Amino acid sequence: MDSLASILIQVLNGLQYGLLLFLVASGLTLIFGIMGVINLAHGSFYMIGAYLAWSLSTRFGSLLLAIVVGIAVAVALGLVLERVLIRHFYRRDHLYQVLLTYGLILMFEESRSLIWGDDVQGVKIPELFAFSIPLTDTLSYPVYRLVISAACLVIAVGMYLLIQRTRLGMMIRAGAHSREMTEAMGINVRLLFSLVFALGVALAAFAGMIAAPVSSVYPNMGSQVLIICFVVVVIGGIGSVKGALVAALLIGLTDTFGQVYLPQVAGMLVYVLMAAVLVFRPAGLFGRA
Repeated sequence: MDSLASILIQVLNGLQYGLLLFLVASGLTLIFGIMGVINLAHGSFYMIGAYLAWSLSTRFGSLLLAIVVGIAVAVALGLVLERVLIRHFYRRDHLYQVLLTYGLILMFEESRSLIWGDDVQGVKIPELFAFSIPLTDTLSYPVYRLVISAACLVIAVGMYLLIQRTRLGMMIRAGAHSREMTEAMGINVRLLFSLVFALGVALAAFAGMIAAPVSSVYPNMGSQVLIICFVVVVIGGIGSVKGALVAALLIGLTDTFGQVYLPQVAGMLVYVLMAAVLVFRPAGLFGRA
């Protein structure tokens, strides 16, 4: 009984980790797939979200209120960055985009150090969810992790409905297919791209905010997330939100079970998975050749 419960716990952990990765990677794949921008600073938005959750929840005494205010700050940050910097690099070589966004990483890290310091911080789990569900006499599962998974699933469904079932989603898909034709139809593509970039920033920041109570808030935390999210985008297929979801879940389960049952090689299993997928599907699981 304990062994089955232990496997169930690892499955739930893998799904929660995968869904959290999806939140970050979906923003990354939207920005790259729709706007054609390679954004190395995307992991920094995850870090900023985590630090906002810590500082605002300390100030307000409520993680929920901190998340609401933090999302508003993230959207505003995304709109400003797109308007001031990113929009000037849409038609430039990807090398310029890489250099710009790498510079943003350095800027955000230095700003984080000046504003919040370099100490490791923790965020308290909300009292409402600060308990566990017993699975056996000796094993239980934290409710807050289930809340994270549920929140990620709700956002995943919301993104699907937004992109596939709304007029805004239709315009986003049109802009991704042909910017010139979309502009010729009278659609403000600049505004559209601003909204997409702000959405991507908000998704990454929200992921950092909800993950903060189950992980430490620390310097350079965005760099680790960025690397694995690029793996998610490559496996799922560039520009495919559905691919990002499937790839994130595969990576979440592979990494979680690898850490438990194959700890000696756990660090390379995700990259072995990526290599195996690319051998048979060079464009990714749902990418276009």
